[in-house]
Amino acid sequence: MSDPRPIGVFDSGMGGLTVLRALATRLPQETFVYLGDTARLPYGTKSAETVQAYALQATRLLIAEGVKMVVIACNTASAVALAPLAKALAPVPVIGVIEPGARAAVAATRNRRIAVIATEGTVKGEAYPRAIQALRGEMSVVQRPCQVFVALAEEGWTESLVTAAAAKLYLGSLFEGAAAPDTIVLGCTHFPVLASAIRQVVGEDVAIVDSAETTAAAVADALEAKGMSNETGATSSMRFFATDSPERFARVGAIFLGRPIDVADVELIDLL
Repeated sequence: MSDPRPIGVFDSGMGGLTVLRALATRLPQETFVYLGDTARLPYGTKSAETVQAYALQATRLLIAEGVKMVVIACNTASAVALAPLAKALAPVPVIGVIEPGARAAVAATRNRRIAVIATEGTVKGEAYPRAIQALRGEMSVVQRPCQVFVALAEEGWTESLVTAAAAKLYLGSLFEGAAAPDTIVLGCTHFPVLASAIRQVVGEDVAIVDSAETTAAAVADALEAKGMSNETGATSSMRFFATDSPERFARVGAIFLGRPIDVADVELIDLL
């Protein structure tokens, strides 16, 4: 069987483009529709009830675009809205970024100590500790909110002195001593573009788990298991929606996607 319908990808803004980038690399035959709710970002500082409402509005637009699967490329929305979205959007499959990241972290750690860095909302929701310890209960999980990383990533300051200083302040004490974690989960889709600065602080021996890469692998597995892969021979294509400032979406989004975005390809939409 072949299913040529697009895969829908949703985030509060542009960080989810790191997930789209990984998906396009892993699944070059698939087409994608991406929605960034740029008018209402960040989600990481909002209540769970608000995030659930926003996520439902956004994903319903993707359903209206005829997607065959929805990928929640936002850790905060995955943490608080995955279950209600899966129920509301059924029978369309919904995949979040937390479960794949948790599995990769459990597979990577050697000393059973895992650090999770994320937004305030994701940390408060404790979705990563729950997912990790559900897989292996003896794991020690420490979380750290790194909200400033989001702003640094969206400014494109991936290699700046400011970013290096922020990484040191957030993570320096966490990775000192014999009891330090040997694995760190980038629990926000903005963070992969800051991986170099993070690596300089945590050292070469610490495994860095990128939820974008692990989610792409989970999506590939789900498509194969459900017989939903596109086998028409088409090449990957992308459409973009934003709820505010298509110009900024195209300019900043290129940092996360790793390729230029033509502003003419970004459609401004209103979810209300």
